[in-house]
Amino acid sequence: MTDAVDEIFQQWERIRPGVDVSPMGVVGRVSRASRLLERGVKEFLAAQGLEAWEFDMLATLLRSGESATMCMKDLSAAAMVSPGALTNRMDHLVDRGLVTRRPAPGNRRMILVALTDEGRRVTDEVLEGHLDNESRLLSALTAEDRDTLAALLRKLLISLGDTSLSP
Repeated sequence: MTDAVDEIFQQWERIRPGVDVSPMGVVGRVSRASRLLERGVKEFLAAQGLEAWEFDMLATLLRSGESATMCMKDLSAAAMVSPGALTNRMDHLVDRGLVTRRPAPGNRRMILVALTDEGRRVTDEVLEGHLDNESRLLSALTAEDRDTLAALLRKLLISLGDTSLSP
């Protein structure tokens, strides 16, 4: 069985025979898999009344600890979004009643974001179904395949400098 990247290889072989396009095999497949997985996650979350970025923000806050509170700078780094985009996202989540924002005690320039009770409820409610959906999306892989793939992707991410959520 072949995939779309195999077709791309065949096209290159016809146009540029002998050129080593093997890096495209990894980069192309990771990129295509990312888009397809992202689509599957977005579809599930949309059915739950959430956008993927909303769930990402809420889940990031929930996993941050018991208080489910983070400063905007750390949240921006963890979510890999610019401070400006994060402000717009937080405005939206505040309007939905899912998070609150307030100045940090003793440092009015630092803004803390926290899950509301409703934000915690929504995140907890969606989390299990989200994980089931991700398992469904990966169902073509055995548990061993998943472990191997995760280890290889970890190795790649570390080599590309993705070693921490901190800025």
